[in-house]
Amino acid sequence: MMKVSVIIPAYNEEQCLPETLDRIGKALSIAACPSEIIIVDNDSQDRTKQVAESFGAKVFLEREHNISKVRDTGAKNSTGDVLIFIDADTLVPDTLFQRIAVVLKDEKCFGGAVAVEYEDFERKWMRFYLLGWKFWGTVFNMAQGAAQFCRKFVFEELEGYDQTIFVGEDIEFYWRLSKYAKRNKGYLYLVEHPKVVTSARRFDKMSLWKTFLLTHPIFIRLTWRKKSFWKDWYEKAIR
Repeated sequence: MMKVSVIIPAYNEEQCLPETLDRIGKALSIAACPSEIIIVDNDSQDRTKQVAESFGAKVFLEREHNISKVRDTGAKNSTGDVLIFIDADTLVPDTLFQRIAVVLKDEKCFGGAVAVEYEDFERKWMRFYLLGWKFWGTVFNMAQGAAQFCRKFVFEELEGYDQTIFVGEDIEFYWRLSKYAKRNKGYLYLVEHPKVVTSARRFDKMSLWKTFLLTHPIFIRLTWRKKSFWKDWYEKAIR
């Protein structure tokens, strides 16, 4: 059986991690495959490390605040055949890993992503705003990194996430993964059901102008290599 490495970047996530890890543990139990959970602690100032260890996760420290490097650190220290990247504020359904295992039985499937839905918004109208994201995601082949998966040998051939990118690294990686699959007569799979549920905290707590600007796909593409634009993701991360 393929071994699964679930990799979770985490910066000051002691509040979200318990439920996230509890759900992941249940889903791995149902999948009944060899597995490991890896938390990459991005120099947290809270009890992220202790919470992770209490759930039996392996914890690796990455001090540099660069999400691409954090993800790559997790992959570098993994021992699985399949890498599954899950955000620390994202809840997986019980059957997700079982579903991914079924998808990857086809050797021509090199990886993919999982459809995302957000928890209830305090700003209810944000749900309509994000319909635009869904539309552009379909048009431009953008799959969010709240839940992405990839065969490890493919990840290594692609040299992981681009560490010159500070936001949108998941989209850029998915584009390269798609090209790789096409070159090698394979494909990627988008798991539409079951979906993962991720936090709406940024959409609820950021000012409106920042919400519209920092979540706009064109702005992200134009600035994803300029760390100075992304203080709300790094220096003043919303928690």
